[in-house]
Amino acid sequence: MSAPLPFEGLRVLDLSRLLPGGFCSLLLADFGADVIKVEDTGMGDYVRWSPPAFAGAEPSAGGALFLALNRGKRSVRIDLKSDAGRQALLDLARDADVLLESFRPGVLDRLGVGWEALRAVNPRLVYCAVTGYGLTGPNVQRSGHDLNYLGLNGLLAISGDEDGPPTQAGGQIADIGGGALMAAFGILAALRERDRSGQGQLVDVSMFDGALSWLAMVAARVFAAGERPRRGDEMLGGSLVCYRPYRCADGWVTLGALEPKFWAAWCAGVGREDLVPRQFDRPGGETHAEIQAIFAQRTRDEWAAFASEHDCCLEPMLEVEEALASELVRAREMVIEFEQPGAGTVQGLGMPVKLSRTPGRVRSGGPGLGEHTEQVLREAGYDDGRVAELLASGAVAGPPEADADAPGSFLSR
Repeated sequence: MSAPLPFEGLRVLDLSRLLPGGFCSLLLADFGADVIKVEDTGMGDYVRWSPPAFAGAEPSAGGALFLALNRGKRSVRIDLKSDAGRQALLDLARDADVLLESFRPGVLDRLGVGWEALRAVNPRLVYCAVTGYGLTGPNVQRSGHDLNYLGLNGLLAISGDEDGPPTQAGGQIADIGGGALMAAFGILAALRERDRSGQGQLVDVSMFDGALSWLAMVAARVFAAGERPRRGDEMLGGSLVCYRPYRCADGWVTLGALEPKFWAAWCAGVGREDLVPRQFDRPGGETHAEIQAIFAQRTRDEWAAFASEHDCCLEPMLEVEEALASELVRAREMVIEFEQPGAGTVQGLGMPVKLSRTPGRVRSGGPGLGEHTEQVLREAGYDDGRVAELLASGAVAGPPEADADAPGSFLSR
């Protein structure tokens, strides 16, 4: 019998959509939390309808992108524009530990189920709002996406080469690093404090703030020395020949020989000890050209073999599909398989945090839209008659009919 997971007994109401909130509650679900995904009575979470879909599965069950963020959760459908729907959410909140949302500030307040209303029914509730710019400040009501937050907090300005355009990251730094992970940390910090005080609190997570915190060491130089960081000048951002990607005969490799011992090992391995004192030269000059020529002489596999012989922080740059199939990813159990109803055995990314006694695991696949509405309402004390009444009124909904079109989100109407 498996040991209890760390968050077993923790109930989370997740009203968020798309990536930041979904990834945050995924971490909680994989480690045992009962995450109840509260979706509207229209199309639900938009990511459900994003391709690619699983062959043979109902469209409302969600495709691969939905499953990547929502395995191990339950789904209920509630119309928060109806009095009965709002009351249903308040009733679910009475026994919840956490409520997570990612609407623009004020949306749930206007609907009558914001922080003040929720803590009135459950003073122990931890309420986490993930927003672009936070619940205070001049940008409260501005729309935004990952790229906008990185543009405003300075991170984009120092990403890329000096003479080139700002370089967009392939992953969502602000959404996940500034939003989802900060939200998970904030929730756990508030729960830990609740153990002492018995009181919940509001967790205000701004993706702008969270991604700005990634610049801790860069900002320290500004504060202490009045430096003006610029694209192409950052030591770890491409300004050193010893710490850059290089094109090889059939692709790219990454050289991270920042410490002198690693640089000396690379120089010795290629028979160019004369380059040792030129470790911190800038790109674009003679040293850079010579290093580029050296890397162009070997393939990725040859450089990988070189790195196994010479300890110099050198690795091939893999395409995503190559990385997912790599021995390293498999050994770290970062690709896993589990059963998804209607789709059979599917693959997903594994747990990025490994616990020795109580490791996370996938307890179920992703929920169908409204699959657990009746079950969750009954757990909240609703009898069969009340559940049927709510379903008939449209205040809540179960799974959509197989041939029904989703009428749209209550927020888009």
